[in-house]
Amino acid sequence: MTDNKITLPESEIPTHFYNIQADFPTPLPPALHPVTRKPVGPADLAPIFPMGLIQQEVSLEPTVEIPDQVRDIYRLYRPSPVYRARALEAALDTPAHIYYKSEHVSPVGSHKLNTALMQAWVNKQEGVKRLSTETGAGQWGCALACACKLMDLECMVYMVRVSYDQKPYRRIMVNTYGGNIVASPSELTEAGRRALAENPDSPGSLGLAISEAVEDAIKRDDTKYALGSVLNHVLLHQTIIGLEAMKQMEMAGEYPDYVIGCHGGGSNFAGLAFPFLKGRLKGTESKLRVIAVEPLSCPTLTKGTREYDFGDVAGNTPLLMMHTLGHKFIPPPVHTGGLRYHGSAPLVSHLLAGKFIEAEAYSQEDCFASAIRFAQCEGTIPAPESAHAIHSAIVHALEAREAGEKKVILFNLSGHGHFDMAAYEKYLSGKMGLDA
Repeated sequence: MTDNKITLPESEIPTHFYNIQADFPTPLPPALHPVTRKPVGPADLAPIFPMGLIQQEVSLEPTVEIPDQVRDIYRLYRPSPVYRARALEAALDTPAHIYYKSEHVSPVGSHKLNTALMQAWVNKQEGVKRLSTETGAGQWGCALACACKLMDLECMVYMVRVSYDQKPYRRIMVNTYGGNIVASPSELTEAGRRALAENPDSPGSLGLAISEAVEDAIKRDDTKYALGSVLNHVLLHQTIIGLEAMKQMEMAGEYPDYVIGCHGGGSNFAGLAFPFLKGRLKGTESKLRVIAVEPLSCPTLTKGTREYDFGDVAGNTPLLMMHTLGHKFIPPPVHTGGLRYHGSAPLVSHLLAGKFIEAEAYSQEDCFASAIRFAQCEGTIPAPESAHAIHSAIVHALEAREAGEKKVILFNLSGHGHFDMAAYEKYLSGKMGLDA
């Protein structure tokens, strides 16, 4: 019988990230300059990112080496375990085997530290003193603040206002790591002041917070911008999740029929899914279903249009070919702050357009019901974002029960929900309401 907990020794921490671009049958459309609308080059990105990350952004090499210092810090929590959710399987009375990769074991409680450490390291090597960033639910802001402190950098975080109010402990966590954090829109930037002039009660959005963080970086010589999702190099760093999971599923003696992750910008979904997609891209694997799960209130992949759009509200970022709801879209203040983004990672959009992956959308009510079911079976209270992956896994496990088929399901538990208890209280008291 397979162990409930499948672990790898520290010696099995991957030495290289997997670059999915190298295996694309058709190339990814280039990012375009926001003014000239011509493909951006390294010089265009240099005011925002260090050259090391710009090179990773456009690299077509199949692997990218992980620096020794970053691997040493990864040992704090990597390799992360894969669990067999036997109690959940029993509660569902399903023949499906359900596994989950548990990224909530990181010091900051989510997968976000995987790329935060790498980005902080590259910036440190190039003499950068300070990083600015945005954060939705706060997971990314906490991760970058932690990484900056470990790499001796300053950190400035613009947190979407509704999450800043809903999740006070995440902003306190940023301060605990030595970072500075303000609610977005703020009075510190032109983009923030403009948004507040239009709507003093603006709940904010990730796109708006990005505008503020990018503006902050551009205006200071000692500062670069760091992003927690969407861009190629961020998704690249997260593939350490799937690389470990492939070894762990081999140890379990099973291969997934479904690989599932929640989707906002695309980082944790890509981190688990991309290594498993290599066979599909090469035409050697046809049965695997890879599913990105998003909220009904922000249905970027399921309802958005694939076109060139800005990554931020102000239109300061390069134009990206991605599924988008429009860069001016301000999502409802649902509790899945990390999934409230108008666009999607260009790499994920490219895969969806090529029909290598699927997308699903669910209401936050359904996802919280599944999150509580999971917590009562498996013990871990998941982040509201991760609850979307859990709900999809349950949906497909119940389909397997109805069909009388054994299916193997693997999903990413991207973070814990210990700082999201106000959202759980809303759900348990019946005051949450349905997604718009």
